[in-house]
Amino acid sequence: MASDGVPQILVIQGAGAGVHDEWDNKLVDSLRRALGDGYEIRYPLMPDEADPSYATWSAAIRRELAALADGAVVVGHSVGGTILVQTLAEQPPERALGAIVLIAAPFVGTGGWAGDEFEFPPDLGARLSRGVPVHVFHGLRDDTVPPSHADRYAAVIPQAHLHQLSERDHQLNDDLREVAAVIRRDPATVADRVLPRSPLV
Repeated sequence: MASDGVPQILVIQGAGAGVHDEWDNKLVDSLRRALGDGYEIRYPLMPDEADPSYATWSAAIRRELAALADGAVVVGHSVGGTILVQTLAEQPPERALGAIVLIAAPFVGTGGWAGDEFEFPPDLGARLSRGVPVHVFHGLRDDTVPPSHADRYAAVIPQAHLHQLSERDHQLNDDLREVAAVIRRDPATVADRVLPRSPLV
């Protein structure tokens, strides 16, 4: 929470020309409506959004993380989620996060897409800050990133909760009500399948 007690949410956009102002802004608007008043949502424009690199985006994300207070929730959409979780695994933030939320994030590594700059390690979950809830959302009608990528996240982040949303596309139909419910820590209102995962054997 910020010093004034307002919960903070950092949203990292997906990649592509105009995505920040023409696509993912609709996700942020939906989240804001679903949460109502009483939250501070930060939605920075990532550098070179049309041609992202891990080096530039992770540096920008670290700057944003450094400005957060304890208890902030971080949300990453699409490539933004991929780079966010790798950044968090590579160098956990000094502040204690409230939750990590990935939305339609490509999995980079075995079973997902090949990575030019990095691939996720098999112990990705162990590299994240201990005790921080991780939620992985994916629409089952996503024709940009296959829904199977969400299963790969669940496999390497044993503590993750997998939210598979039927009839939702890569943008979750611009409807983040289920994400808002998780942020409010009221899972009873999440109308989808939530699967806590057991540690890998």
